[in-house]
Order: sequence, then structure tokens, then C-alpha cells
Amino acid sequence: MATEGLINILERTVTGSQADLEHARRFLATATEQNLSELLKHLSDILITATNNPTARAQAALQLKNALYSREEAVKQVYQDRWLSIQENIRDHIKTNCFNALGTETTKPSQAAQCVGYIACAELPRAQWQDLIKRLVDNVTTVGRTDNVREASLEALGYICQDISERHYIMQVVCEATQSANLKIQVAALQNLVKILTLYYDYMEYYMGPALFAITMDAMKSPHDEIALQGIEFWSNVCDEEYELQLLQQEAQEQNRQPERTSRYYARGALPYLVPVLLQRLTMQEETDDDDDWNPCKSAGVCLMLLANCAENAIIQYVFPFVSANIKNSDWRNREAAVMAFGSMLEGPDVASIKPIAEQAIPFLLELLRDSNVAVRDTTAWTIGRIFEFVSQAVMTDELLRAIGSTLVNGLDDVPRVATNICWSFSSLARAAYDHAESSADDDTPNTYLLSPFFDDIVKKLIETTDRPDGSQSNLRNAAYEALMEMIRHSPKDCYLTVQKTTVTVLDRLNRVISVESHASNPNDRVQLSDLQSLLCATLQSVLRKMQPNDAPLISDPIMHALLQMLKTRTGTASAVQEDALVAIGTLVEVLGINFMKYMEHVLPFIYEALNNHSEYQICAAAVGVIADLSRSLLDKLTPYCDLIMTHLLTCLSDDKLHRSVKPQILSTFGDIALAIGGNFKKYLEHVLNTLNQACRAQVANNDYDMIDYLNELREGCLSAYTGIIQGLRNPTTTNTAALAELQLVTAQLPFIVQFLETIARDPNKSDSIVGAAIGLIGDLVTSYGQAMLQFVEREPFEKLLAEGKRSKVMKTKTLANWAIKEIRKLKNN
Repeated sequence: MATEGLINILERTVTGSQADLEHARRFLATATEQNLSELLKHLSDILITATNNPTARAQAALQLKNALYSREEAVKQVYQDRWLSIQENIRDHIKTNCFNALGTETTKPSQAAQCVGYIACAELPRAQWQDLIKRLVDNVTTVGRTDNVREASLEALGYICQDISERHYIMQVVCEATQSANLKIQVAALQNLVKILTLYYDYMEYYMGPALFAITMDAMKSPHDEIALQGIEFWSNVCDEEYELQLLQQEAQEQNRQPERTSRYYARGALPYLVPVLLQRLTMQEETDDDDDWNPCKSAGVCLMLLANCAENAIIQYVFPFVSANIKNSDWRNREAAVMAFGSMLEGPDVASIKPIAEQAIPFLLELLRDSNVAVRDTTAWTIGRIFEFVSQAVMTDELLRAIGSTLVNGLDDVPRVATNICWSFSSLARAAYDHAESSADDDTPNTYLLSPFFDDIVKKLIETTDRPDGSQSNLRNAAYEALMEMIRHSPKDCYLTVQKTTVTVLDRLNRVISVESHASNPNDRVQLSDLQSLLCATLQSVLRKMQPNDAPLISDPIMHALLQMLKTRTGTASAVQEDALVAIGTLVEVLGINFMKYMEHVLPFIYEALNNHSEYQICAAAVGVIADLSRSLLDKLTPYCDLIMTHLLTCLSDDKLHRSVKPQILSTFGDIALAIGGNFKKYLEHVLNTLNQACRAQVANNDYDMIDYLNELREGCLSAYTGIIQGLRNPTTTNTAALAELQLVTAQLPFIVQFLETIARDPNKSDSIVGAAIGLIGDLVTSYGQAMLQFVEREPFEKLLAEGKRSKVMKTKTLANWAIKEIRKLKNN
């Protein structure tokens, strides 16, 4: 068995066609039966040598792991006995390769760590590989080891801890290392405690009181920033973990069941000790602190925010006295720390508890926006944005908003770092004011809101800010455009005149930038102009979506002309410019609807060119998005163009080199096209159903989280395609007889589609959106095929999936589940 040939086989398990995948599986199964030791030896060689081929390495490790481990206890025992029967010299060769591969991988979790862990679980209980634990601990605590080696070794120790009890020894060694006289070893040991806590929170109760609390509290107070950062990071991770567990517990309570894991409430219990240390750290800023420098002061602010999420109302009694005592302190460090502490605690407590405090704070904050110290002004602008985001009820009065708005507008003239945070505050304020307003009688857009009297002034000032010569500093120009977009997006009807004026302004700027960009020769200039085009395109989309239906066609010609000019770009930044133009065209399609027809002959050649651009997949994906928009907007008027469109889409899917993220999008777009053109889709049906048949069979490893996400996306694309096809063939514009005849074209696929739905129902890794899409398809199948579906819908996987849908927190999924259950009930009663 040649290693090169095995690499080729392993690659085919991921990137090959369905036939390649089946061939690879058969080859590996045969090799396992005929000469397992030789196969594992070659797999370990690939793991250590194929450093330039991450796909082959990952698959080699996966095959190794699968030969060593099973979730079923009986099977796992068989695998371990089989491993131990392999000649010792071959086992040593494999173990050496797996150990040496630790820290050399580019993906996480470490596959090599799993292999080491599972070999250890077979050998350690039988008094073999006795030096492994010491070698792994040395990797973790020895100065000079890379972070990747340290992390992978920790993961390996974790897999061993899950199976056999070596935890106490490992924790003892790491805790002792935190007291080393060598600063680097101390830092490394603390980093490992942070990682251990993250991976193994459920096992930490035994160690928290006797060791971890004291070690990390001392670290937080250390004069050495590297040590203090790790102490703070430890408690940030505790907060992260416990906040997640609180959410899981709430979900379990809503579903009347016990949570699978429970919080130990370490963070809440440590509040009286943690908060004073964090607040003290907030006062230890330096004038020279750089925005990009990560230091204990900034880390303490983040930890305080996480702590507020965990502790909720309990945080107030520990933070508010510090805020009151320091907000007018003569030392700028204390003033800034007080404002930071106040802003950090806003998200956790309930609105009723925090609103009175926010109301008291507003006058002080407006005064501090004019403070002599830039750090104080910067943090104050951020905190005001946090008030808008989490406790906007405290500011929603005419008088108060006028004062705040005026102060913020003036603040846009401040230095870039302050102005950037003020832009962010405007974004939060726009959303808050819009949510606070009453919807109009005829749609969701309010007639007016509290910002209406000075909406035009804010927009003008933001547009002015985008032109500041120092706009590239602190991301100010981007922030100003983002705020402008949010203001437009959340504008009421009485501000429509400003929306119209902004549209003209943005289009004029876009045309000027296109003209300048076409003559720019300096690469740096072209990059900056490309970024500006991107911002202008995004802003243009915001104003277009607020356009009244009668006004959009009046300005669409110059907009389309500008976007077509962008699609003709052939400079070094062409791909980014073309992607932005295609996305903006998609928005124009949505806004114009059937009125977009006059541009079809002009825009389709560019769309086809983009669909053929498989090397720059973002452009290809953007073009697929435009096709979907055209389908939803033009409906059956798209029919004359579909032959070429479908040819290009199917060609895309047939290219093995096409980036995988585009494939689910194309499958979903088949559904959009089928829904748009109805029975006219039947000429493409055979090709599309064969494509879906292959896509539905895709499988990935349970521990490869990136591939699990991709599989969910792929399956969701398949579900969307089937849903669009069935709904399109059942188009109400056709007669009942014709509709039934069209639906018969898919009848032969019903058992396969049902099997696909059952596979999804049983998958523990299915996403929330997959659940909704699968239930929607079940409902469509029942309403379309009636009695033919009765034999399938009473199966246990379907019943469990529908029950899961009824419990969903996503309203759309819950509604679909109730509808599908109702349709099934009607079917049974007939």
C-alpha cells in the first residue's frame, strides 16, 4: 500500500464525487479487514509527513481514531483488544507519529490529540505507554513549547481524563507550576488552567475551593501584566460558561425537563471578591495605552460585562457605589473607570432595576462628553451607546433626546476614536427610537418618532463625518457610514425627504469614486477607493429599501448605470468591487420587482460571467444571490431566461473545485426558480433531482464542527429545493388535474425524500433552521400527496421532529410545526 495512493484515497472522501466517495469507503473497509496494522501505520505516517495537505492529514487522523474508538462500550472494547493485538514495534511507530503530530495541525479540535488519547485509553490501564502522562504534562508546562503544542497536549490529557482517572495528578502538576519562580512557567501554567476550565468545567468543583480560587485571585492582583491577564481570563471563561449554562437551564425549564448540565455558580459566589479587584484594575490605565493593546485594564472591563450577565441584578450593589464615588473624581483614571464600570454592568440587570440609575447618570455623562481627557470622552460615548442598547427606556423623552442628540452631533467633531464611538451610539439610538415608536396603521413603518425633529441634522452631520480627512483613523469612516445606514434603515415616514436627498448624495459620490478609481494607478489608492465603493454600495442598499414604490423607478436608471460600470472593473480590486455591485443589484431587483425587466439583457452577461468565476467564489455566490432575487421578483417572467441560467448553475455544481459554501446556495436557488416558473420547471427536473439525490447522501465526521455546519447548510439547501419544486408544481394557477400530473413527476422520489427527512430527524447536530425547513417540507408533502404520505408521517422520527418544532423558540418553526400537525390530523380524519 503506497502512501501516495492512500493520500489520494483520503482526499476523495472529502472532495470527490459520490462515486469517488463510495470507492474510497470500499478501499478503506477492505484495507481494515485485510491488514489493519499496515493501514494504521501508513495513516500515522501521513499524519506526521503530509504537512502541506491538511485534508489528507485530517482524514488520516479520522480513520485512525475510528479504528480505535466507538461510543458503544462493547464495540470500543473490541477495538481496544484489536489494537493491543498489533505487533509492539508497529504500535510504537504509530504512537510516536501521533505524539509528534501534536500541535502541528491547523484545525481544531486536534485530531492527533484524539488519537493519542484513545490509544492511551487502551494502553494505560494495561500498564503500557507509562511515560505518556509525564510527557504530555511536560508539553503543557515546559517553557519553549508552542501554544499549539500546549493546547493539543491539554486536549489529549482531556480525552484521557474522560476515560480513566488521571485528573488529580494532572491538576496537581499544573497548579504547582503556577507557583514557579520562573515567570514564563507561571504564565504557561495559568494559560493551561484557563484552557482546562473551558474544556472541563463540570469537573472543577473538587479543585475550585482548595486551589483555583486562590491561585487566580492572586494572579489578578499580580504586578506582571501577563499573569494578571490570565487570572482575569480565567474568570471571564467561568462567566462565559455559566451564562451559557443559565440559558440551557431556562430552556429546560420551559420544556419541563431537567437540564443535561448545571451551573455551579462560581462567578455569582465570588462577586464580593472579584468585583473590587476588577474595579481596581479599571483605574490602572495609562495615557499612552493604545486602542489595540490588550492589557489587564481592558480585560477587567470585559470580565465585568460577563460578570454582569451572570450575576444580573446582584452586580449593582457591588459596582454602583464605586461609580457614585468616582464619576466626578479629580483624577481622570478614576472618572474613566467609573464610566467604564457603569457601562459594563448595563446588560445583565433587568430594566426596572437599572433604569433609575441610568436616568441619574445621563446628566453626568453628557457633561463627561466634554471632559478634558480623551479616554474619558471615548468611554462616555461608548457607555451612552450601551444605554441606548440595553436601557433605552431611560432616555425616551423629547427633552432628554434633544439634549443627547445635540451633544452627540457636536461630539462628531471630536478626535476619531471618540467620534467612532459616537457613530456607534447613533446606530444604537436609531434602533431604540424606532422600536419605541408606534407602527402606522397600514404597515410596520411608524409615521414619526422622537428623532424626527432633528433627524435631518444627524444625517447631514454623519455624511459630513464620512468626508473627514482623518476618517481612516479608528475606523471612523466605516463607523459613520454604518450609523448613516442605521439612521436610514430605521427612519419613519415623516423623514422620507431626507432619505430621498441621501439617495442622490450617495449616488453622486459613487459615480465620482468610480470615475476616480478608473484612473487610479497606485495600488494603495485603489484599495481605499474599493473600500469606499463598498461602503457607498451598502448605504445605497439601505436607502433603496426605504424608497417608496413609485419613486424607485425614477432613480433606477442612474443607479443601474453606476452598478454596471462597477461590474466592468478590471483593476486589482475588481473582485471586491464586482461582488458589491452584484449585491446592490440584488437589492434593486427586490425594490423594482417586475420593473427590473428592462435591465435583464444588460445585466445577465455579467451574472453569467460571475457564475463562471469559480476561483473567486464570493463573486459566484453573489451572482447566485441575484438569480434568487430575480426568481422571487419576476416569477414566471423569468422563464425565457431559465435555460441559460440553469445551465450555468448546474455547471457550477459539477465543478469539484467550486468552493463548498456556494453549493447549498445553488440548491436553494433551484427551489426559488421552481417556485417562480411552476410547471415550466419540469424540463430541468431530472437533472435537479439527481443532483439533490447526491447532495442528500453527504455525510461528515461527528467531531469536525466546520463540516457539521456545512452539512447543515447543504441539507437546508436541499430542503429549500424540494419545497420550492413541490410548491411550484402545485402552483394554484394551474388546474387541479394539471397540478396532480406535475406532482407525479416527483412521486418516485417520495421514499427517498422521506428517508432524507428521517436522517435529518435523527441527527443530533441538526441546526434550528434545519428543523424548521424539514417540518415545512413535511407539511408540503402532506398537503400535496395526501394519502400517499400517511404511511410515512406516523413514523417515530417524524413525530419527534414535529414535537421538537412545537417546542422551538423560533416562532416560524413553531408555526410551521403546528400547521404540519394540523394537516396530518386532517389527513388521518379523511
